[in-house]
Amino acid sequence: MNIVILSNGPGNYSTKRLKEEAKTRGHNVRVVKHKECYASIESSNPYVTYRGEDLRNVDAIIPRIGSNITRYGTAIVRQFEMQGVYTTATSIAITRSRDKLRSLQLLSRSGVGIPKTVFSRNTADIDDLIEEIGGLPVIIKLARGTHGNGVVLAETKKAAKSVLQALYLNNEDGTNILLQEFVHESAGEDIRAFVVGGRVVASVRRQSLDDDFRSNTHQGGTPTAIKLTDEEKKTAIKAAKTMGLPICGVDMMRSSRGPLVLEVNSSASLKAVETVTGRNVASKVIDYIEINAKRKNKKDKVGA
Repeated sequence: MNIVILSNGPGNYSTKRLKEEAKTRGHNVRVVKHKECYASIESSNPYVTYRGEDLRNVDAIIPRIGSNITRYGTAIVRQFEMQGVYTTATSIAITRSRDKLRSLQLLSRSGVGIPKTVFSRNTADIDDLIEEIGGLPVIIKLARGTHGNGVVLAETKKAAKSVLQALYLNNEDGTNILLQEFVHESAGEDIRAFVVGGRVVASVRRQSLDDDFRSNTHQGGTPTAIKLTDEEKKTAIKAAKTMGLPICGVDMMRSSRGPLVLEVNSSASLKAVETVTGRNVASKVIDYIEINAKRKNKKDKVGA
């Protein structure tokens, strides 16, 4: 197959591992920087151009879209979709997963466990908002933050109100600022479950090194291999299905009422889950692409 990995970081661990594994299987693999692509749109002839070359005869793409270029990156993914190219993550699923508020709303509707969350434009209601999520301390986060950035722990009402006022001042649309309960039993620790095709293929626990309540590895969190409970596996798989992401990382935390999903990551890193667990996750991803891209291409030919 001809596989394109959409990644602005060709030297990134995940990108290199996916390319390496695909080449080992005999596939033609190319890393394309999506920020350097452009879409040509005309009647019945959609295509993507990269550095002056039209990208045609592509069987599958693996989007590794950075959060800072989501809108443009998903537009390029959508253009490949218009060409009928198989993708491991659809443009709408990537967009959906990047919006924390929308993600939580979808997960909530599907009955997936999530931390109690509220959003409001009115900072005058801070007392009611804090009471609604169970009291202090409270986590305040931007709906489009990533790697633990845009997340603040407020331990007093005064601090919470000050943070909210500052964030609202710099955001025309206050609905992208969330207040979330602080789960004491999981402070500074979370779980990353890597899901491929309806199965958890690897999982790690991430623990902060100091008093930081954020456990993201980008914030200094230390990953260790972990065996998930059946309930945690089911939660991760259901979350992935709800978000329409057959290949993703599901971040959860343990609580007294069971696993709570924090985020579903469409471009989850393979580094921690491979190096810590020793699992060949990249191989599982290529397995999935081989089966599903071929199935799609066969179906398209039959329907032609």
